[in-house]
Amino acid sequence: MELRQQELLKIIIKEYIKTAEPISSGFLVEKFRLPYSPATVRNELVKLEEEGYIHQPHTSAGRIPTIKAYQFYIRNFLSPKQPAAKDTKNFSDFRGGEEISLKQAAKDLADLAGLAVFWAFSRNDLYYTGISNLLSQPEFAPASKVIDVSHVIDQMEDIINELYPQTTVEPQILIGDDNPFGAFCGAVITKYRTNSEYGMFGIIGPVRMDYDRCLGLVEYIKNNLK
Repeated sequence: MELRQQELLKIIIKEYIKTAEPISSGFLVEKFRLPYSPATVRNELVKLEEEGYIHQPHTSAGRIPTIKAYQFYIRNFLSPKQPAAKDTKNFSDFRGGEEISLKQAAKDLADLAGLAVFWAFSRNDLYYTGISNLLSQPEFAPASKVIDVSHVIDQMEDIINELYPQTTVEPQILIGDDNPFGAFCGAVITKYRTNSEYGMFGIIGPVRMDYDRCLGLVEYIKNNLK
C-alpha cells in the first residue's frame, strides 16, 4: 500500500473509532488540512475501497473501515496507550490476586474501557461484567445485533474453555474470523500468573474498539498482578 493511502486509512480508522460515523473525503480534507486536493483524496479512497480496506454503507454516506483495514492497522500502526495516572488511581487494589479483588478490578476495567470484560480465574471459573457497556455501542443498536451479542454471552464459558489453552501471557488481539466471540466483535486478551497459578482476562468490544487504548489497559493490569 502506498504511503498516502496508509496515511488516509490510519486517519479514517482513528476517526471512525471515535465517532462511529462514516468518513467522507471532504471531511478528511477540511478537518485534517491534508496537503492533497479533494479530487486526489477521493481517488485514493476509491482505490482503498477497491482493495477491500473501506466500504460505503450507503450511497450517500462516507466510508468506514473493514475488518481487513483493522487487521492492517494492528499489524502496522498498533501502539499501546498506557492509561493515565488519573485513571489508574481509580483501580481497586488487585495486586494480591484474590478473586474478590480481581472481580472489582474487572468492573473498574469495564468502566474505564466502556466495554465488556471477562475474567477467568481458572479454566472453569468465569466472571464477566460490562455487558451493558457493550450493548450501548451504536453497532449493537439493531435488535439482530443484540441477539448476536446475547448468543456470545450464552456461550461465554465454552468460548473461554476453547481459548484458555491457546492463550499466552503475551496480550493478543482477536478480530475477524479468528475471533471466537464473533466476527462482529474485537477482543484484547491475555493470560497472567499469580502465585504459580494462571488466569486469563480480556476486553470485548465492537470491531471498532480502540485497540491502542485497550491493549494498554490490559498490559497495565497484567504487569501489576503479582
